[in-house]
Amino acid sequence: MDALDLARWQFGVTTVYHFLFVPLTIGLAFVVAGLQTAWVRSGNERWLRLTRFYGELFLINFALGVVTGIVQEFQFGMNWSDYSRYVGDIFGAPLAIEGLLAFFLESTFLGLWIFGWGRLPKRVHLATIWLAAIGTVLSAYFILVANSWMQDPVGSTYNAAAGRAQLTDFLAVLTSPVAIVTFLHTIFAAFLTAGAFVAGVALWRLARGAGEDESVFRSAARIGAVTVLVAAVLVVVSGDQQGKQMTAQQPMKMAAAEALYDTSQPAGLSLFTIGTLDGSRELFSIRVPNILSFLATGSFDGKVEGINQLQAQYAATYGPGDYRPIIPVTYWSFRLMIGAGGLAALAALWMLWALRRGLHPNRWVVAAGVALPFLPLAANSLGWILTEMGRQPWIVFGLMQTSSAVSPGTPAWEVLVTLVGFTLLYGVLAVVEVGLLVRRIRAGLPAPVTAEESEQPIAFAY
Repeated sequence: MDALDLARWQFGVTTVYHFLFVPLTIGLAFVVAGLQTAWVRSGNERWLRLTRFYGELFLINFALGVVTGIVQEFQFGMNWSDYSRYVGDIFGAPLAIEGLLAFFLESTFLGLWIFGWGRLPKRVHLATIWLAAIGTVLSAYFILVANSWMQDPVGSTYNAAAGRAQLTDFLAVLTSPVAIVTFLHTIFAAFLTAGAFVAGVALWRLARGAGEDESVFRSAARIGAVTVLVAAVLVVVSGDQQGKQMTAQQPMKMAAAEALYDTSQPAGLSLFTIGTLDGSRELFSIRVPNILSFLATGSFDGKVEGINQLQAQYAATYGPGDYRPIIPVTYWSFRLMIGAGGLAALAALWMLWALRRGLHPNRWVVAAGVALPFLPLAANSLGWILTEMGRQPWIVFGLMQTSSAVSPGTPAWEVLVTLVGFTLLYGVLAVVEVGLLVRRIRAGLPAPVTAEESEQPIAFAY
């Protein structure tokens, strides 16, 4: 492998790893805020205990997410300096706002929430967790604005003299159709992830024997399952809109995700396709007629362009070259993403049914509790892989190819050293994260507290 391949692997590993924490942090912040709101309004102790229980899990995840996210910034200077120089005027603006506004908002008010128990009036203290939750959403929005510009470079122009892109309309960048639909899809997926985590933890505790806390964990399981089902519907709706936007802006990505090699009108949705190992042609396919046309264009008779025709079109527009992404990666990441998300929704539906009929702990219930939180995490990662790999060979669609973005003069061995180092470090952090979460989950709910004890700061003791 050369420096380009290693740099792509490094960014892929660190990004996918970091993105395991982001959706859970966003969704769990709102779940904790909702639980605390229920306690403040009702005075019911169960909501306070659940607030502090899931609040500690939220803080563990937030801390690891911050640590792993910092590495992303470093890589732009280490491995992608040509990219940074080319897009810095545009890409840097939303990232700067994210750091100066959104991150400081969430971190400041999260600190007030942690140490404000008993020191702030109840409703003021409640406002701090809501503001921290809003900060996580704003942070996600500005980061997705930056990434969406890579998918659809609006509000900018190319300065040939300077050899870089320049910002001409920041409002267009902030309100890009790609940014808006991607933001909604990501936030709904975050709620699905948090709901699955809350439900999975509660189910595991119920299956292992919750004792006197059984009714409390049943409430948490229902809240989590309902959150998953509602979020799943919203994910499907926003995903449908994202698919149509993707077809309009990056038709090659849609064609690759469906292994559609030749333009078709109407086009059928691939249930299963076998292609050559290099992804150059189809060998066997099972398709549902007309469905892809509807998903891509909104019409059952819509025209969907194929990989071969788009390759010829791009070669004529941008010059000779291979403009196809890795077809097997885009095709299977798309399907596995949908499959993992769908399984999470089915598991949540089963959980609600089982809770109504009386949950009988057995090894299958334990397995479901363990597996449920991982399904949305897998779907999130697969969706991110589809988004980024499907755009290749472009790092900024239509403007800059990935091969032109890597830092010049950086030897492959240097990238390899940092790749191995980050991978090992992240492996250690994964052990720490899982160990802290498991230990806290096994400890169960905090004991019933007096009014004075309810005002103590959240603390960890191991």
